Parts: sequence; C-alpha cells; structure tokens
Amino acid sequence: MLLLSVAAVAHEGHPHRFLGTLSAVQGSRIEIKTTDGKTVVFTLDQKTLIQQGKAKADVKELKPGERIVVSALPVAAGKVMTALNVQLRALAPVGK
Repeated sequence: MLLLSVAAVAHEGHPHRFLGTLSAVQGSRIEIKTTDGKTVVFTLDQKTLIQQGKAKADVKELKPGERIVVSALPVAAGKVMTALNVQLRALAPVGK
C-alpha cells in the first residue's frame, strides 16, 4: 500500500500531452477530440503558451479543424484542465 501512495505522489505535477483536432474555441476554453476519440476541454489563461512551430501565436490563430497538441497538468475528475502549452503545426516556409 505504501508503494502505491509513493508512486502516486511521484507522478503528480507531470504534464500530460493530448494530441487531436481542435473542435471548438469559446473565449478562454478550447475543446479537442483526441486521436482515441475522446473529447477534452481545456481552459486557457495568461500563462498558457500558444505556439505555431517555434514562434509564439495568439489565441485568434486557433481554428476548429486544426491538428494540435496540448500539454496540461492532470486535475481531479470533473475539473477542467488548464493548458500549459498549445502547439499548432508550423507554417510552411514561403518560397524564396
């Protein structure tokens, strides 16, 4: 029993990554449908880093239908996770 509680404590604070398609953007909340078919909702706050490739991006650039990766810390069941990082695909370089 002691080993289980130690393992649980050691796992806390580790961000989880969610890969999927952005299905909705509503103010400071986004919803994605993950690659395994689950729908997950995240809150965006002032600390959330939104990136397109390696460049910073704005929440206005989040469009439903885009493939994204969201990193967030796990929360208790029934609570909404706050996204730490939202990663969009990098833009293709413009020709020379």
